[in-house]
Amino acid sequence: MRVALFTETYLPHINGVVTHVKILKEGLEKLGHQVLVVTADYNTHKHYIKDGVLHCPAKRMRRFYNFGVAAPISERRLRLIRDFNPDIIHIHNEFGVGLSGVMAAKILKKPLVYTLHTMYDEYIYYVAPPMLVSVMTKFSHRYTKMLAKSASALTGPSKKCAEYFKNAGVKKDVNVIPNSVELESFSPANISAEKKEAFRKQYNIDDDQMIACFVGRLGREKSVDVILDYWAQSITKEDKIHLIIIGDGPCKEELEEQAKKLGIAEMVTFTGAVQHDELPPYLASCDVYITASLSDTNSISMLEGMATGLPVLQRLDPLNADQVREGVNGFVFDDAVSMAEKLREVKNKSPEELDILKRSVIASVKRSGAEDLANYMLTVYHNLYNEDNTSKTGKSIHFVRPSELLKRMKER
Repeated sequence: MRVALFTETYLPHINGVVTHVKILKEGLEKLGHQVLVVTADYNTHKHYIKDGVLHCPAKRMRRFYNFGVAAPISERRLRLIRDFNPDIIHIHNEFGVGLSGVMAAKILKKPLVYTLHTMYDEYIYYVAPPMLVSVMTKFSHRYTKMLAKSASALTGPSKKCAEYFKNAGVKKDVNVIPNSVELESFSPANISAEKKEAFRKQYNIDDDQMIACFVGRLGREKSVDVILDYWAQSITKEDKIHLIIIGDGPCKEELEEQAKKLGIAEMVTFTGAVQHDELPPYLASCDVYITASLSDTNSISMLEGMATGLPVLQRLDPLNADQVREGVNGFVFDDAVSMAEKLREVKNKSPEELDILKRSVIASVKRSGAEDLANYMLTVYHNLYNEDNTSKTGKSIHFVRPSELLKRMKER
């Protein structure tokens, strides 16, 4: 099968969507399929294909993390996509490149898959002043509905995506397909003790301190401010628990100032941006992954932490409730007191109990590799491909639904 994946950002940029597309591409190729990634690139003035990636000229948008935005219409781009002759077109973003995928699917008469990765209601503040948030939210919902109407199939990494589509007025079924993680890169067996020791020395964290970490873009939607507030309310120096915030973003300075005002600066470290290939020893040096975000769908950073054996402390989020199983791969908190209780519970475990917990956490993501993601997605592709071919030839092949495949793989 030949699959064209459309994404506004791709390597060397790193974010959740980039990681998802990268892992999906690798998984599909391992299974023998051909993949073309179509992406915006502000470093080029002409379209070109290299290593399975179609680079499209774009304008650099400094306000949006220096990502590129490409024009949705390009004859040259369409010719290159036609030459690739995809069986499936799959869009992962909603802007210039995403619209380009929608139009290419229509012109080339190819099935279109649309994956929603982002809860845009949480990001409106980036582009609209407070008095226009309501108007922009309605516009965002209409836009999402328009894209969904154009798609032959919808997917998303959590039930939260299905709820978002529903709120936008979309009545189609949504295939919930969890995100994936580079299991080998984040396996604790592949991370040396020396690198973990170097991490603690670099940030002056004593060996008797338990480390809770958060990894991600430091924007308002990640609710790191909630973690800091809860920390100030319930964690003391005597607990010997250190919080490390890994990442950068528009709220970094504001959060650093908040930690100072709350009197917890000595218990909190902000590392700034860390290159993705340098991240495994950071996570492996920590003891717990903590998040208060209610905007994430199926956080890849969280999955990377779990792949290193970190139990997750997740703020109560009903639509993501199935991602953390109490005592199996993490714990749920809903206020400062319960957060502190869960942190202390982990800290007070014996080495034997911690080892059992870590093994359980790693086991919970063992079906989150590249080929697993590819197989999940292939059920969607094959069903559409089958429908498309049936309309042309009158012959059909049976393929299982994604929900059934997920059920089967969980039972293994």
